[in-house]
Amino acid sequence: MKNFPKIGLPVLLLGFVLLIFISKSSINIGYGEAGVLFKTFGGGVDTQNPPLGEGFHVIAPWNKVYVYNVKQQEFFEGNMQVLSSNGLEISLDVSVLYQPKYEELGLLHKTKGENYVNIVLIPQIRAVARSVVGRYTPEQLYSTKRDAIQNEIFEETQKNVDDQHIQLNAVLVRDVTLPVAIKEAIERKLRQEQEALEYEFRLAKAKQEAERQRIDAEGKATANRILSASLTDKILREKGIEATIKLSESPNSKVIVIGSGKEGMPIILGNN
Repeated sequence: MKNFPKIGLPVLLLGFVLLIFISKSSINIGYGEAGVLFKTFGGGVDTQNPPLGEGFHVIAPWNKVYVYNVKQQEFFEGNMQVLSSNGLEISLDVSVLYQPKYEELGLLHKTKGENYVNIVLIPQIRAVARSVVGRYTPEQLYSTKRDAIQNEIFEETQKNVDDQHIQLNAVLVRDVTLPVAIKEAIERKLRQEQEALEYEFRLAKAKQEAERQRIDAEGKATANRILSASLTDKILREKGIEATIKLSESPNSKVIVIGSGKEGMPIILGNN
């Protein structure tokens, strides 16, 4: 019992050292993360082997693991000031969806480091956005070309960061803000163009209706000419006789004089 303090102190010290050793020799990597191993006495960043995946790992206590988020992430670049093709200042709000390339995580850490978004991605987005927007007028940016601009920014940025161990998934242009005076002028022009299109449509409809009426009138005139040409005196007399016979067979009282009318047609003198 008297020797216990002398024995217990080294044991306690040994246990403390062992605890530190174990804590330095293990790491737990969480969901959607991966680790890059840094070998203090073995050449630095391990770029030859795949990164450490999720779960518990035992490492040498003198080595270190840098943990990266390898899920899809987003950064928002708001109020980005760019110039249109005619030199007017435009404000863009852009969202970028990205993630590090998993198999190249060691190379990303070695060449760019943990701050790779600020070092690579943000400068590239800004430079490409300025280049792309500079090809278009404010009117195109406001109306018809937003999707094209978005696609061009994505494709050009993707090409620039692909060999820098970053996977670009999408670039989304959230908003395009023009100077107030320019925006109002564009809106006026668009309204005038819409009104002009509507007026042209009404003129076309009126022209079509006039053409329809002309064709209809010509058709009726042609029919009347054909009918007039076919109605000879003989045919008219035959039609008159047929009508007289039908009238004579009618139960109504009437007086009919045969052969007293023009061209020898019957005349109906009266009825009760």
